[in-house]
Amino acid sequence: MSFKKKAVVSLASVAIDGVLKYIDKRPEDAFVNMLNYAEKLFAGKLFPAENFPKLKAGAADPDNIYVKLGKSILNDVDRSIIKRVLLSLGVEAGYFGTKEVRANREKYDCNIPFQILIDPTSACNLKCKGCWAAEYGHKQNLTFEEMDSVISQAKALGTHFYMFTGGEPLIRKNDIIRLCKKHSDCAFMAYTNGTLIDDKFCEQVREAGNLAFALSIEGTEESNDFRRGEGAYKRTIEAMETLKRNKCLFGISVCYTRQNLDYVTSDAFIDLMIENGVKYAWYFNYMPVGHGADKELIPTPAQRKYMYFWLRKMRNSKTGKPMFVIDFQDDGEYVGGCIAAGRNYFHVNSAGDIEPCVFIHYSDSNIRTHTILEALKNPLFTEYRKGQPFNDNHLRPCPMLENPEKLREIVKKTGAKSTNLINEEDVDVLCSRCDDFAYEWAPVAQEIWDTTKHPITHTQYYRDGGKAKRQ
Repeated sequence: MSFKKKAVVSLASVAIDGVLKYIDKRPEDAFVNMLNYAEKLFAGKLFPAENFPKLKAGAADPDNIYVKLGKSILNDVDRSIIKRVLLSLGVEAGYFGTKEVRANREKYDCNIPFQILIDPTSACNLKCKGCWAAEYGHKQNLTFEEMDSVISQAKALGTHFYMFTGGEPLIRKNDIIRLCKKHSDCAFMAYTNGTLIDDKFCEQVREAGNLAFALSIEGTEESNDFRRGEGAYKRTIEAMETLKRNKCLFGISVCYTRQNLDYVTSDAFIDLMIENGVKYAWYFNYMPVGHGADKELIPTPAQRKYMYFWLRKMRNSKTGKPMFVIDFQDDGEYVGGCIAAGRNYFHVNSAGDIEPCVFIHYSDSNIRTHTILEALKNPLFTEYRKGQPFNDNHLRPCPMLENPEKLREIVKKTGAKSTNLINEEDVDVLCSRCDDFAYEWAPVAQEIWDTTKHPITHTQYYRDGGKAKRQ
């Protein structure tokens, strides 16, 4: 770490301590005063000056859902975790990491990710319907040294945010804690069913400070256990109680399907999650991936349209609820379409295969035979980069679900191999499960796109530096 970076991180650490103490003394007007201070420092520099009056008006409104969410985080989450997350995710990843990532995209003329997903193991103690990991069993594991190498290589490129998936990643929780402590300048999150969370582990999480969670849950006990197995719902709720009692930071991960969408968007479900300490929610459209995948679980176009407007209602400062919600399909307009293959992220599976996306199980690189930079410059990721965004309508972001002809073309052109750990999955077979939905969703997505206002995002051509943009 350079002297300048050390100095900035040190100053930020002192500033965060001061801000947190100030909030404790005057919580009723803390957010407004913080914005007054930020306006003096950053208006017209890092942030447009016209943004601040609206932000301050919101901060002064006690009924604003983001004021409520901010207060709940301050009340419910250990201050050491808040501080470490602000330093690792805000300063290291957001401030320094973003600059390094953009500079290296120019330098190496390829995608460089803001975050990376890693599967420590294929093992899982549940067998959820429609989850490919349920097929794999205890077949593959990454060593601590391999995961450490991925993080070290990627940090050198500017990547400071890592998510653990699986399998059930907390089967490897000791190694995960080791990685969090070793790479204290990074932010980590684990997608987990929560069954392995206990008080002792939470103590280790507080000590590390830079690990948060997304617990898998899907509506009611009945709708959840239909896919995840009997008793899974109760164990996940118990994990929430443990995390909340130990003042850890956590949210939920929701796979919405044609069958459970009503349950996972109901007021009763959201209110229960907030009551249990949930601060954020990652929603995922069901993807028909793997042997035995059921395309009838893909939400209908009408359900996708409902999700689009439900999300915006949920995030509205007046009509929403104090839990931040993101949907990787229906929020494509905020990131300029598909973010895979290193444009903003990629996935390393438990066999070491470097895949463009957690849902796209094809690869031409492996961490045991290629460096991270080599994988980013190999044909599969290069073809992704050339094609992104795959559709000018960013409500159709995915080259598999909404544009299946694109994935067919990429896989066949690059010769990428199926990385399914049990049975190779032919790309035509996979994409055939998406053809009907893609066809039916296209006119609905276009109608929404043509009749609603969309953000002007600086990430629409995030893959492009000056050279690529001019081509």
